[in-house]
Amino acid sequence: MAIEHDFFGLLESGPDGSIFWSENVEFGDQSVTVDLTAPDQDDVSAEALDVAASMVSSLEAIDLAARNAMVNELDSRTSEVTEYILQQQATLGEELDDLLTDVSGDTHIDVIKALQLMSMTILADEHGGADPFAVLEYALDPDATDDVLLVNLASDGRVQSVTSAD
Repeated sequence: MAIEHDFFGLLESGPDGSIFWSENVEFGDQSVTVDLTAPDQDDVSAEALDVAASMVSSLEAIDLAARNAMVNELDSRTSEVTEYILQQQATLGEELDDLLTDVSGDTHIDVIKALQLMSMTILADEHGGADPFAVLEYALDPDATDDVLLVNLASDGRVQSVTSAD
């Protein structure tokens, strides 16, 4: 079986009924991997695919909302964002400045600005549910695949949470 969609094209299901779509999307001066997945194509509605297509098309606005959510997390000393930044400072030391794109004197903000959006995973079967519909993966150093922040989005584009990959 397969699902046809204007944006994603033909989404063919695997032998287990799952669907998967992947594409590299140009975003600023980088390439972001966007994956759409669902364990059972019967759980994926046309509306979910429309919402997913809208999210991919508005990646810049989604990225801005995710970064603003990270900034809001800085108010808490125990937030995942604050802990991530402190860990990066401890690990990288003075080399951290080499990874920053803008040095304003506020290291926490500078780190959030320097984070690269590495990927967006859309969980198409979670449309309208309590679990994340999309997960954005950010890294300060693209080669450090374990040191990432994950921003979980609801299907309405609202940021649900920001977590580390630990």
